[in-house]
Amino acid sequence: MKARRSYSRRETPLLTHQQQWPHSNGRAASSHAEAFYLQKQMQSQTHMIFMLEDGDRIEGAIEWYDTDTIKVRKGSTRTLIYKAAIKYLYKSGDSQP
Repeated sequence: MKARRSYSRRETPLLTHQQQWPHSNGRAASSHAEAFYLQKQMQSQTHMIFMLEDGDRIEGAIEWYDTDTIKVRKGSTRTLIYKAAIKYLYKSGDSQP
């Protein structure tokens, strides 16, 4: 059995693992590209594949998200994923990156 890694709130990077640049108010600056992409996939209920840093794979549609987490639904199962734990994600119909 794999050891689970815990993720603290400060440690959470952007999905693309880009460096966050502090804004004048102390919050990270954002291009809103991540929010736009997640919102689009959530509205269209696109089946997504989430590859996690520990090698686990989670499949399903995005039901909800915030700055640190994404809630994924597959049938009656719902999984909350920390963004920091996501290595990459892609649409189910796309070829794996």
